[in-house]
Amino acid sequence: MTATAIRNLLSKPEILVVPGAADAMSARIVEDVGFSAVYASGAGIANVQFALPDVGLLTMTEMIEPIRRIVEAVEIPVIADADTGYGNAVNVTRTTQVYEDAGVAAMQLEDQVTPKKCGHFNGKEVISTEEMIQKIHAAVKARKEMLIIARTDSIATHGMEESIHRANLYARAGADIIFVEAPTQKDQIVELPKQIKAPLLFNMTEGAKTPIISHDELHEMGYRIVIHPNLAMRIAARAMQSALAVLQKARSSELLIPSMLEWNERQRLVRLPEWETLDDELSRFEIADSR
Repeated sequence: MTATAIRNLLSKPEILVVPGAADAMSARIVEDVGFSAVYASGAGIANVQFALPDVGLLTMTEMIEPIRRIVEAVEIPVIADADTGYGNAVNVTRTTQVYEDAGVAAMQLEDQVTPKKCGHFNGKEVISTEEMIQKIHAAVKARKEMLIIARTDSIATHGMEESIHRANLYARAGADIIFVEAPTQKDQIVELPKQIKAPLLFNMTEGAKTPIISHDELHEMGYRIVIHPNLAMRIAARAMQSALAVLQKARSSELLIPSMLEWNERQRLVRLPEWETLDDELSRFEIADSR
């Protein structure tokens, strides 16, 4: 799905709720239960695909392959994390081209130094405003229609006033959506939409530095998008821990059957019936012998 789909969703009055996915199957489930967009989480991909922490260890090549599979698995638009753009403004140019070629509808860039850290970790540092503006210019110049989301982590390093200043500069530089990462107080969350002249994205990372705010409250405050980057992944990981502990103790999987995705539901999600139909059609295809 193209950036037009995201623009259409943002034109609606309600807030756009976007769960995160770290793999194609998770993205398919996000779509299947009825969400209108999915977020390809950099932290999620690092955790799930590589069992690594979100501290800037993945290259652009390592990130784009899981993202490409997510895009191919769904028909809803994909918002994709591009961390710091994997280098300077010139690198951002290529990153933008590669992400758009992969079918990404909106790409997120942040103003941390490289290597970056999860926005809710301590010890973050940010690049200069001038360098980030160069990256935004590079992304805007290189994209065909993909939306650019500019994230600032400066609220932790320089305070509220600086984060608002940067956010407005990034919007004027051409970013379509602004993302102020990791506000720690509700009054900050309330104030940001009042001071920033651009559509705002809110990151709901449960249990981290930002307090839990309901979708309705965020909508009333003026936020246009809320992402839950790793909610599904973390719940799935907890379920795996619990199930495998039962398997080890009970020495049988029988007790776990009620908690499993049913066999037929699993095959429906991966679209086995469609592949079986195709296999049947191809097996009956014949070309008349004209001799």
